[in-house]
Amino acid sequence: MKVIYENKVKGLGAFVDAFESERMFILFGDNAPPELKDYTYHVSVNPINGTIAAGQYLVVGNQEYKIIAVGTEAPVTLAGLGHCTIRFNNSETVDMPGSIHVEDKPMPAIGVGTEIKIIEK
Repeated sequence: MKVIYENKVKGLGAFVDAFESERMFILFGDNAPPELKDYTYHVSVNPINGTIAAGQYLVVGNQEYKIIAVGTEAPVTLAGLGHCTIRFNNSETVDMPGSIHVEDKPMPAIGVGTEIKIIEK
């Protein structure tokens, strides 16, 4: 197993569950714009070790999700700002360039300290 990316949730915006009905969540580093900060899970800005690609796995806590599609900007914003939108919709079509689409399974419970990884098996 190769770890492409890893981080830990260090804070939660007041309205992080606002996008649950849309089956998505948003990560952002310390420099989240004020209008987004309340809607994001706060993480550190960590490097990416390799390339994020379909077929790899997003691991949130002890839940694993196959990555279906990766937006062109997702690796750039994740590495540079800690920012990425994760969508649980099984879609091969990326509607936002900063998003990663994973398989349509129940969304994970996320709290302070939850580990988030992208791995290649």
